[in-house]
Amino acid sequence: MSFASLNLNPELVQALAAAGYTEPTPVQAKSIPPALTGFDLMVSAPTGTGKTAAFVLPALQRLALAPAKHGRGPRVLVLTPTRELAMQVTAAVDKYCKFMRHMRTGTVLGGMPYPKQRRLLEQSLDVLVATPGRLIDFIDQGKVDFSRLELLVLDEADRMLDMGFIEPVKRIAAKTPATRQTMLFSATLDGNIAKLARELLRDPQRIEVAAPEQKHENIAQRLHYVDDGSHKHRLLEHVLSEEGQAQVIVFTATKHGADRLADKLFHGGHDAAALHGNMNQSQRNRTLARLRSGAVRVLVATDVAARGIDVASISHVINFDLPKVAEDYVHRIGRTGRAGASGTAISFASSDDVRQLKQIERYIGRTIERWSAPGFEAKNPLRTDSAKRTDRRPPPGARRGAPPARGGFRSDNRRGAGAGRAR
Repeated sequence: MSFASLNLNPELVQALAAAGYTEPTPVQAKSIPPALTGFDLMVSAPTGTGKTAAFVLPALQRLALAPAKHGRGPRVLVLTPTRELAMQVTAAVDKYCKFMRHMRTGTVLGGMPYPKQRRLLEQSLDVLVATPGRLIDFIDQGKVDFSRLELLVLDEADRMLDMGFIEPVKRIAAKTPATRQTMLFSATLDGNIAKLARELLRDPQRIEVAAPEQKHENIAQRLHYVDDGSHKHRLLEHVLSEEGQAQVIVFTATKHGADRLADKLFHGGHDAAALHGNMNQSQRNRTLARLRSGAVRVLVATDVAARGIDVASISHVINFDLPKVAEDYVHRIGRTGRAGASGTAISFASSDDVRQLKQIERYIGRTIERWSAPGFEAKNPLRTDSAKRTDRRPPPGARRGAPPARGGFRSDNRRGAGAGRAR
């Protein structure tokens, strides 16, 4: 199937070809045709499957074919949970509409100056990409006109739910015309997301696309057991002191945890900095610039903040805290091993993490290798159904292989790095 066979506008097909895209991904092939006919959609598709184009392309097609009403405000509104995702969506819109004339796009995000965004909302827009919190601020000020709105897109609705944005999303939707088309994209379509869909969508078509197999063959994945927080901190210091590392991203579960850990590492002599959602955009941009320049060697980040980071010199990812969502594990370790380079992903797990670890290993279809650092072994290694074995250290004098040298660990699995890999 080609993009042309989807009856897309020639300018869109031209832009896709210029971007190197020749055929739609499964989520695009399933979503674009019903979207073009005006159906509401609820789509389950993980990041990395081309879901952004699955709503951007039909949105742009609609704008190209339907005459615009006079007035101010947007014709298409895309709501995203984070600034980073909003900027990625905006970049995708700009990329795909590059051969279309007179397309006006804009963003309304937290952490950016109010006056410029206020002036933007006073104009007529084709596409507005926004985060719910900042957009609600302008709605409360009476600065938003949705009378021209034709399409509402909720991107990563599950994350908006997790971040407490669902009520703002409902308030925003209530301000839009009842005749609008609505598309909802989420990692899951059950529970509260299904309830939200019933409230905001009309007879939606349900589309589910499975995650592609994430092999990450170029990334060595290691798991180290820890007894408690103190053990975890000591082990992290040991790992960061090992040679063979260029730059490292350390993932924590919370924003405050990222700040505390970055501060601790900085005062311990590491070139460390934090990156999380409580920082304003200029602070985040400065931190990322320092990371890219090499001034920051250890970036301590949260999941949302680290989305989209693409720095080739990231040699290691360390899951100081395991992610709560299995898909986030794949996103995290994908920050290393960029452009085909080799990388190392190291995860710490305690007895409190058994459930999360099982979910991650089921999601990736493999058992993460268990490793130990001499002198930092856990006193009470946890057990999981997917990794029932007796922990063993290599015999004295055993040769340390190349992968252990990168992360400072020795393998507890005598069969080597390939063991546990899905077949």
